[in-house]
Amino acid sequence: MDKNGNGILARLKKSEMADRLSLIIALIILVIFFSVQNRHYFTTQNLINILVTCSLMGFIAIGETYLIIANQIDLSAGSVAAFSGVLVAVLVGMGVNPLLALLITVIVGGLIGALNATGINFLNLQPFIATLASMQIIRGFAYILCDGKAVPISNIDFINLGSKPIIGRITFPVILLLLAFIVLGVILKKTYFGRSIYVLGGNPYAARLAGLNPKAVIYKLHILSGIMAALAGALLAARMNSGQPSACDGLEFDGVTAAVLGGCAFTGGVGTILGTFIGMLVLQSFNTGLIMLNVQIFWQNVAQGALLVVALAFDFYRKKAAAKKLETKTA
Repeated sequence: MDKNGNGILARLKKSEMADRLSLIIALIILVIFFSVQNRHYFTTQNLINILVTCSLMGFIAIGETYLIIANQIDLSAGSVAAFSGVLVAVLVGMGVNPLLALLITVIVGGLIGALNATGINFLNLQPFIATLASMQIIRGFAYILCDGKAVPISNIDFINLGSKPIIGRITFPVILLLLAFIVLGVILKKTYFGRSIYVLGGNPYAARLAGLNPKAVIYKLHILSGIMAALAGALLAARMNSGQPSACDGLEFDGVTAAVLGGCAFTGGVGTILGTFIGMLVLQSFNTGLIMLNVQIFWQNVAQGALLVVALAFDFYRKKAAAKKLETKTA
């Protein structure tokens, strides 16, 4: 396992610097463009607003990054986030301690992830199909739980979790997101579990020969994705003062776009948390810029879809270049 894992990581290190540099250049160009179009874009308050908005997408993007590297995906993340927002609002409204309500919600999110993994491991469902089905089911339960109506939140302590500044004007969700990126980035790059994810995604056969248990790894990854989605939805509910069953529609695609922009390959075995972090900033800076330019929501959807196509095209040409380089070396 060590030999295969180190080989995959060695190939990763050769390409990740170029990917990061391209992303950073793209981010700089976006910031310059939107700053010229709107003088309020490059301000401290707007940059903080971008980070606050990232605190929703970012947690999803982390979960999707782990999954995509392992050649998995989770299409239910947005629905889990919406359901979690409603669940935490109901619990807080019942008088449950805010931190306990948050903990229960996160545990439920992990259980949903475990159910997704069960469908993949024991029913032999493709991750796309398993999580597509749960996306519909969980969204339905979100509406059932609140009878289709938003659940208001009046508990000040819980509301403060989502909106009260902790350091300067930086709120708790932003701090928690940054910590999540750091901790899970270290786990992915420096631990046995992280190397296992790369090997599983890059070469499942080698993973089995190395003594890995693919089913156990898949369980852990989908549980992590469920936890991240539940955390994102609960913190959004705190920030919006309500749990809304219609919230977070399509959020999983934003997470996937950020991960792919950041260098994750759908074929598995490639990607970094740092790349996803930069991809998240590119995507959210782009979305915020469109909003500030008063672009109609319909055209925003078109532009976001086009950005996803660009990300997928980038992934395709990156794999093509890598394959050509490999052919040259073996010739």
